[in-house]
Amino acid sequence: MYFVLTVAIVLNALANIFMKMGMNKVGGLDMRPPLSWFLNMLANPFILMGLFCFGLGLVAYNYVLSQINLSIAYPIMTSIGYCIVIVVSWLFLQEKIVPVQVFGFSLIIAGVWMVAG
Repeated sequence: MYFVLTVAIVLNALANIFMKMGMNKVGGLDMRPPLSWFLNMLANPFILMGLFCFGLGLVAYNYVLSQINLSIAYPIMTSIGYCIVIVVSWLFLQEKIVPVQVFGFSLIIAGVWMVAG
């Protein structure tokens, strides 16, 4: 069951990363007609992969919720996913991380251990 939770966390993090990569390619949602940018998003392979990962992650997470308490699953899902997204964003998307964020990651991980323990 914790393996499935890990899969759900990774899929959710990947989905967010793919969405960001896709929107970097699509560009901002400027003054173009909404249908235009919506179609551009649907034609973008990164956004499609993000949607696919969200869908698979949802299935995995629903399985996890059928097995353990939401009060345990949700904090683990969101906090670990948050840390994964920030580290991957730093490594692959060249987003800046400042020392206070690193301190915050540490607090998040400590809190997850307390909640899940």
